[in-house]
Amino acid sequence: MSDARYESYMGLGPKRMAHWEHWSNPDAETCLTGIDYYAHPRLCRLKMKELYPQLDLGIPENDEPKPRPEQQDDKTKGRWGDSYRDHWQQDVASRRFKSREDMLRFSPLEQGDFRGWHVVVDGDFRSEEVVYQECRKNYSAEWGNKAPAGSSASVGFYNTMFMWPMLVFGYENFLSICLEPEFERIMEEFAEINRRVFRAFARLPVNFVVCHDDIVLSTGPVCSPAWMRNFIFPRYEEFWGILRQAGKEVLFMVDGCVDAFVADVMACGARGIISEPYTNYKAIARKYKNCFIAGEGDNRVLMRNNPKEIRAMVASMVETGRMSGGYMMCIGNHIPWNVPAEAVKTYLDLSAELAYR
Repeated sequence: MSDARYESYMGLGPKRMAHWEHWSNPDAETCLTGIDYYAHPRLCRLKMKELYPQLDLGIPENDEPKPRPEQQDDKTKGRWGDSYRDHWQQDVASRRFKSREDMLRFSPLEQGDFRGWHVVVDGDFRSEEVVYQECRKNYSAEWGNKAPAGSSASVGFYNTMFMWPMLVFGYENFLSICLEPEFERIMEEFAEINRRVFRAFARLPVNFVVCHDDIVLSTGPVCSPAWMRNFIFPRYEEFWGILRQAGKEVLFMVDGCVDAFVADVMACGARGIISEPYTNYKAIARKYKNCFIAGEGDNRVLMRNNPKEIRAMVASMVETGRMSGGYMMCIGNHIPWNVPAEAVKTYLDLSAELAYR
């Protein structure tokens, strides 16, 4: 028997539109449940699961209190959810190399082990087997090498291709060297690392692979279409072909406005796209019948906490959802810690009232 997420991913149009929310708002959890998130994180999450099962939030193993943000020492790196970051990734990357020549000499394959590098997925990529064994422990041994039919079991990878040089070198450094002849060798080495990753994923008992790459800004592409079609999209087609041959479906995740590259991403084999509200979702729904799409909701609307404006946003989202059997309700630019709890409740309540096909 399939679940609502599986049906959405596959464009099967469940009557009630499912949610995929990027959630990091502990104060809203406290308000919605009446249980202090920091004093009782497990009890709070259990109540959230009871009240809002559609959010599919993880449950802590124990109820040990969490330090409140104001009690945390270093508040200089920005807050995410219930804590402050301990580093700026771009600062780490910019200090990694002494010179431009240093960067152009770098060998991703020679490095191989990226544990401690702050590249989001700080893993050991020296072999496919190492990647596979590290991932396989997250799934039931009873499943063997195949997820149950109708299950939304998935695995995700943050550095599908574009993120690798951006995270290793830093954003400005990456842009300063990406047109150099030596860069082609660097990207091919990153691609070889990812072949190991996606071959390992092909062996996992999952039905879906969420591939993340922030190839655009809120205003559109970072690099030219020609550059993307040389360095990025052929690798997507190759990697996703490995997954599709193994019976997995690809869900592409990208921040920003992806309108310029939707056709490329879909042609490479993605089942659909989850992005941010800058993207034109109604255009995607019209062009690709019942593809997976999510991310149309806008936290800037929630921040203003105007019930009429939130209702109009939800109504527009529902309109798109009725155009596509793969549509999911989603605030694409996240529900972070500073979104008013009242606005979150209004959004969730209106979704429960209106979001059906």
